[in-house]
Amino acid sequence: MSDKSFIVPHDFSEVADCALNHAITTAKVVGAKVYILHVVSKNKEIPEAEAKLKEVAAKHASKNIELIPKVRVGTIFEDIGDFAAEHHAELIFMGTHGASGWQHIAGSHALKVITHSTVPFIIVQQKSVGENGYDDIVVPLDLHKETKQKLAIVASMAKFFKSRVHVITPNETDEFLKNKVSANILFSKRFFEERGIEMTATLAPSSGFDKEVVKLAIEKDADLIAIMNQNKSNYLGAFGSNYEQYMITNDAQIPTLVVNPIETPYGSSVLFS
Repeated sequence: MSDKSFIVPHDFSEVADCALNHAITTAKVVGAKVYILHVVSKNKEIPEAEAKLKEVAAKHASKNIELIPKVRVGTIFEDIGDFAAEHHAELIFMGTHGASGWQHIAGSHALKVITHSTVPFIIVQQKSVGENGYDDIVVPLDLHKETKQKLAIVASMAKFFKSRVHVITPNETDEFLKNKVSANILFSKRFFEERGIEMTATLAPSSGFDKEVVKLAIEKDADLIAIMNQNKSNYLGAFGSNYEQYMITNDAQIPTLVVNPIETPYGSSVLFS
């Protein structure tokens, strides 16, 4: 039995099914089991939720992938993260519904769920996953020191999926910031080269940087955009406070990998180690 596990919060919607498909495709590549989690607010709702989850698991049954339905009493804001921590999950795949949905997992609420968890999220809209998984991953690098933490996670995913990585950085005019950007690009190149991962680097205008990121993702036909959740510390670099929300609900519906910064030396957050 695999020791790797993924979690899919499921609210019986199409977008949750889409997130589950992403999880199953990824699980096939890395050999993980998938927990399908539904959160109810009262004990009396458990039996009905369990019956519905069993149907979901049966509908998505996949060879060699263990799907485990679980119902939990609580709130999505705390219990998704707690459940993930208890099961040492590597990733949480969560569908988001534009502006309303299950206890309103809209952009801002999805961020609240993400911020409560130490586990990285892949936020999925309606875009289905290709059979090869994530061939092209766009990685915006800003000037937060934590932004490099996600490189370890992106690299381990890229190795599994043989993905190409496209780093995009803001084209700063200030000389000091310009040097930091150049250093970040060199660091990334070396980091990915050492791991045998193909990487491209793009400089984009720092004003409207979030839109530039999505533009590049469309251009590269990317399957994933990897961002840090800087909601706890927003004071530096090109990312504004609405940046994360814009990314996870981007119009191109490209799934977004969201990593919470951890207060540890860089490199200790390696997924799929």
